[in-house]
Amino acid sequence: MNDIAAVLKSKGSEVATIGRDASLRQAAAELTRLRIGALVVVDGGSVVGIVSERDLVQCLAEHGGETVDRSVETAMTSEVVTAAADTPVLGALALMTNRRIRHLPITRDDSLLGIVSIGDLVKYRVERIEAEAEAMRAYIQGA
Repeated sequence: MNDIAAVLKSKGSEVATIGRDASLRQAAAELTRLRIGALVVVDGGSVVGIVSERDLVQCLAEHGGETVDRSVETAMTSEVVTAAADTPVLGALALMTNRRIRHLPITRDDSLLGIVSIGDLVKYRVERIEAEAEAMRAYIQGA
């Protein structure tokens, strides 16, 4: 099983979310507190955007200090790229690389199942490669 579901199984499906009306100050505080790079923006249980550190920096560069009092909605990316749990890990890595994104919400029928970062996917791939190499070494030594 080399799909996103396997990654979520090992890392968990907890997703940090924020409302679109929250302030960017609240978003920055939550990102800092949780030591993460993005929050999924929800409205009534539906994914309506994603706000990342990159979004905050861009908003700060464009609008200066009053940025922190703006709503999350003013800085979030509203065209959220998502994937299904059965998306192959390599497919998700390619999607994230091509779209230049670092966080990928995982959804099914508009329900949020989890989120993966490019780091989560790389870690999973490295672990799989190491496990396969170890299995190959054990097979060769046992033959």
